[in-house]
Amino acid sequence: MEKSRGMSLASIRLSGVVFGEPDRSVVRTKDGCAWHIGSQDAVDWINDGTSVGKAITAAIPAVFEAYATVELPVNWEEAQARHDAAVVEVLRERSDQQPWWLGYLDAGADDVVFSDAPMVTVYQGWRYVLVQAGPEQALSRRHSDTGTFLKGALPNLMFPADRSWLVSTLWDDDWICIGGPATLIDGLLAHPVLQSRLGGWEPTTSPTRAHP
Repeated sequence: MEKSRGMSLASIRLSGVVFGEPDRSVVRTKDGCAWHIGSQDAVDWINDGTSVGKAITAAIPAVFEAYATVELPVNWEEAQARHDAAVVEVLRERSDQQPWWLGYLDAGADDVVFSDAPMVTVYQGWRYVLVQAGPEQALSRRHSDTGTFLKGALPNLMFPADRSWLVSTLWDDDWICIGGPATLIDGLLAHPVLQSRLGGWEPTTSPTRAHP
């Protein structure tokens, strides 16, 4: 297997827009590569666009063309790896060649990958380690057997450098919230492994409960 490579220190420019400044970020080393740790300004757009409630805008800003929720597997020990791979497959197909920001929620016992890294604050004071990496690392960086609330290897928060989509799994939810282009949402709905539904209203449980 080819060795993973860390990202360039240069700022990422896409369509004439710069999102974040990786040359200012803190760096941590893993597997012989340097990985950038994101700062608060990389996630402020999420905080600015979300609010407490039961709608999907509790997790995803109202800036996207379409939205969906994807249920986590009931028998997650058996099916979670296939589910995680399917989610990343759909995201990768619609992301071009660009870095992703991966956010790992500090819920007390969960693996945040870089335990000594500075954290960012998202939603209602929740703390995440934000790492600039890619789809391969999204599937492999985290150890899924270390956390109380963790299901699978995927980060709790994922979005590409151009912010064209956002994936968020709030700490004790049994579903993933996703916003992005209609083609991305169509891909999720059509994938045979994923249990997806259009929109994101959850009428019976709130995705905004504070974690410990």
